[in-house]
Amino acid sequence: MALINKIREKSGWAIGAIAIGLGVFVVGGDLLGPNSRLLGNDAATVGEIAGEEIDFQRFDLVFQQIKGNYEGQIGRAATESELAMIREQAWNQLIFQIALQKEYDRLGIAVTEEELADMVQGNNIHPSVKQAFTNPQTGEFDRNQVVQYLQNLDQMGPQARPMWVNFEQGVLSDRIQSKYSNLLTKSVYVTTAEAKNQFAAQSTTANLKVLYVPYFSIADSAVKVTDAQLKDYFERHKDLYKVEDGRSVEFVTIPVAASAEDKNYIQEEITTLTEQFKATTNDSAFVNTNSDVPYNNAYLHAGELPEQLRSSLPLEEGKVYGPFTEDETYTLHKVVDVKDGSVNTARASHILIKPENDTPEAKAAALAKAKDVLAQIKGGADFAAMAAQHGTDGTASAGGDLGYFTEGRMVPAFEKAVFGATGAGLLPAPVETEYGYHIIKITAPKTKRTYKIATVQRSIEASETTRDLAYATADELSGTSGSLDEFRANVAKNEALAKEEASNIGKNNILVGNLNNARELVRWAYAKDTSVGDVSPVFEIDDQFVVAALTGKREKGYAKIEDVKEELTAAVRNEVKAQQITEKLKGAKGSLDEIAANYGPDAMVRTAEEVSFASGAIPGLGMEPVAIGKAFGLKPGGRTAPFEGQGGVVMVELVELTKAPEVQDLSGVKAQLVNTRSSRAESNAFEAIKEKAEIKDNRVRFF
Repeated sequence: MALINKIREKSGWAIGAIAIGLGVFVVGGDLLGPNSRLLGNDAATVGEIAGEEIDFQRFDLVFQQIKGNYEGQIGRAATESELAMIREQAWNQLIFQIALQKEYDRLGIAVTEEELADMVQGNNIHPSVKQAFTNPQTGEFDRNQVVQYLQNLDQMGPQARPMWVNFEQGVLSDRIQSKYSNLLTKSVYVTTAEAKNQFAAQSTTANLKVLYVPYFSIADSAVKVTDAQLKDYFERHKDLYKVEDGRSVEFVTIPVAASAEDKNYIQEEITTLTEQFKATTNDSAFVNTNSDVPYNNAYLHAGELPEQLRSSLPLEEGKVYGPFTEDETYTLHKVVDVKDGSVNTARASHILIKPENDTPEAKAAALAKAKDVLAQIKGGADFAAMAAQHGTDGTASAGGDLGYFTEGRMVPAFEKAVFGATGAGLLPAPVETEYGYHIIKITAPKTKRTYKIATVQRSIEASETTRDLAYATADELSGTSGSLDEFRANVAKNEALAKEEASNIGKNNILVGNLNNARELVRWAYAKDTSVGDVSPVFEIDDQFVVAALTGKREKGYAKIEDVKEELTAAVRNEVKAQQITEKLKGAKGSLDEIAANYGPDAMVRTAEEVSFASGAIPGLGMEPVAIGKAFGLKPGGRTAPFEGQGGVVMVELVELTKAPEVQDLSGVKAQLVNTRSSRAESNAFEAIKEKAEIKDNRVRFF
């Protein structure tokens, strides 16, 4: 049975590994269930990959397989956010099967039957097979287990063979992907000349003097930007403004929170439950009837008890403790039974004084310090304060508190000192361990006492009446807002409502602004019959009702100038400022300090030492790759004309150039370049395949 569970886990791994390996394809995904109101004539088509239509049935088949594997691994049903992740894996797997498989076929990449057999039970066992068939006694891979498993496959139940086929397919897919990755990475070659250039870029350094006039030195209001300038800049930098589909909304949330009346009612109910809890003789039935969490029959030692009970130790059998209020929850605890367990538990604080090294002198100094600190504590100094001042481990910030721990958790000398103590209090002498010298304070002496606790938890929740009132507010806003203008006007009239905005929401997003699990809102925004200005029906998202209005649509391609006008205006404004500053600096004579003084207080001069060509940055100014490039093109003493930089106009003077030392062995540099280029080659190849596949993702219509 354990082996079958391993294969189930590895089946999930096989699909998960594909999804991780194809991380460049991640685009999002979400809630299950087609909504026919949102579908057009191609209602059954989830998407298209490399010319192949993916209908709902095909997608769902892959999804259900991954979902079954995942839920088999974790032993419970997947949550909504986990379902979104699983749908993403299903989509990525389809991309793998179709787009990448076509590339594999074109290149002749395949795994033969003999190769697959070799990975499963031959001489080159795949890592996942090794992990699934490792002998727990020896920790070694057991080939006989594989053979025995395959021989008995048909006797293991109806799910065993499909599970194995899925597992085997994952091994095969992983090998094919590895071959393709190796083909790309092994094709990367770095010449000696390239390695020399890279070494020089990293090791050659320059001392620079930089005159810098920031763009903000000219007020934005002093620069007028025309529509013609915006269009010209946009056309020159068009590739910077490629966009995906997006939707923009304004929305209002109406929280469903417990009212004062609700809280009073729950408080009265808890008071009644407290008395009933004291009187009941069937604690487990009482908890299962009245608590939000089921009865736990386990015995707990002191360290496992809820924090609310630790301050009352030792606990009294039959007593009800509480109610306690925390995180909008009322809690009652009843001690059902008390008995001694098998191990001791204690609580202690310590101050660790570490020697600076392993020499006798260092140890003697550490012991002397520990004795001095201990003497101060005995004299009345606060233990926690001394721990914060002198402690040298992670407990210092917590006053040295180690919390509760059982026997066997600490190093022997420390444990012997703590569990050998007969009561609470400060131990008389420092205790030496391999970590140093410990000043120990027993805060809860050893005990084997354990407790069976019955716990009643009740959340402070809104009543149906409160929920209905919140919904009525949301429904009225939605029903009386026939347009965006009416929506805004209605929100403005109600002081209790606050409007929020979310721009360019992706079609597979789950989040909208600060809203989690807002998938239905996203689907509404992308529905074919939703137009700009439309107001949504009421959505229930977590513990709140939401009403939204669609304020904008953005289609995949290049952004519209009006949609990026603010960003374009800032860029054009900086160009104009650069021209004005450059014109003022042009022809300036003298040193950079003299030029700055003549320019005015907005010009600053900075020095930068040991700047490398590869860094692309100037300390104090930030990323200025153009400035670095120009500087390394100068001879010592040379100076550039003023030019447009990232944050302002720059003039660079090369003060000193220290060339890279001569090096005979460039193998390390070559390896560095190969690694960088290999990862880039694989990423670029995947991106190119994805683009060539012309993927059409219509999942938003279904999930």
